[in-house]
Amino acid sequence: MALPKDNFLLLSVINTKLRDSYSNLDALCEDLNENKEDIAARLLSVGYSYDESLNQFV
Repeated sequence: MALPKDNFLLLSVINTKLRDSYSNLDALCEDLNENKEDIAARLLSVGYSYDESLNQFV
């Protein structure tokens, strides 16, 4: 699955997948073969960072 290029759409897709299918960001990235640091940097650029205790970007 190709991730959206728009960072706000990416936020929605990632948080939905984290909520519905994955116990943490590492599992999501491994399964989708995506780079965790790249996703985190893209979402940080629009003001969101990963909260492990919530398992979502906030």
